[in-house]
Amino acid sequence: MELRAEKVTVYLAETFTIARSSEDEAEVVQVAVTHGGVTGYGEAAPIARYEESADSALAWLQHVTLGDDPWALDDIQDLLPRGEQAARAAVDAALYDLQGKLVGQPVYKLLGLRRVGPPTSWTVWLGDPDDMARRAEKAEARGFKRLKLKLGGRDGLDLERVRQVRAASSVPLMVDVNEYWTLDEALDVLPQMEIEYCEQPLPAGSPDGPELKRRSPIPIYVDEDCHTLADVAACAERAHGINIKLAKSGGIREAVKMAAAARALDLGVMLGCMVESGLGIAAGAHMASLCDHVDLDGNLLLRSDPWPGVAWEDGIQLPADAPGLGVERAAT
Repeated sequence: MELRAEKVTVYLAETFTIARSSEDEAEVVQVAVTHGGVTGYGEAAPIARYEESADSALAWLQHVTLGDDPWALDDIQDLLPRGEQAARAAVDAALYDLQGKLVGQPVYKLLGLRRVGPPTSWTVWLGDPDDMARRAEKAEARGFKRLKLKLGGRDGLDLERVRQVRAASSVPLMVDVNEYWTLDEALDVLPQMEIEYCEQPLPAGSPDGPELKRRSPIPIYVDEDCHTLADVAACAERAHGINIKLAKSGGIREAVKMAAAARALDLGVMLGCMVESGLGIAAGAHMASLCDHVDLDGNLLLRSDPWPGVAWEDGIQLPADAPGLGVERAAT
């Protein structure tokens, strides 16, 4: 099999702000794997928090050897270098896209899954409480059925942010603190918030995690604490659920295993994303039916999606019922 990769910049419609950073654009790496005249595509959305970048992904991909059999996923996995989870996810997605095209089936059918998953949440990025409320109101008017609020402003206004959004919107809310609360802060504000769950309130690895799980009146989900299958069991000690991202797990295959392990441990399962094009979002959409909560809005945050094909219908990111991932590069 032949592998090619290129770095691509995608542009956000508006500046996206979370507790630790703001961005107007994102660099992703798009991968093409060709076998027998058929090409599968995948996308890497590297996460700087884990010291990955588009450049490091490209460097890693230069050392990848895939062999000659696109169905030999165990053998291919054994050949891959260590590290670079986002780049690994791009290769994984490209192989699934290739497999689907070779047999004329969408990826969700290759996985034995349903096409339709839960509605995706819309992310209301961190800002002033009144501005977040206005943006939440607009998102609900657009048809989003769930909202995820970015918190962790360290300005004493997080509770007011939730209150103002709650007053402006009637849809279910969840919050993502991106590691920016202490145990005392979490135990103070969580009982006062009308939310479904709180994502990663404490720093990853915090020794206070188990106590927060025990004392919180709101379910706790972890993101930065949970990367691959090897992390899931430990997360059961500190959380009620996990946020799976393909850019952390290394791809669809590992993510499916993580979801199964979480179910066995009575953990909830959320599927998240980064800022990415429809190529990256499609890989998640094909496995979304495994999850309780879905946050696949990365391509919806862009000025324009260079890889259309995922349909946003009735609040759901619906994968195409077409071979492979079902997305194609837009004409330029």
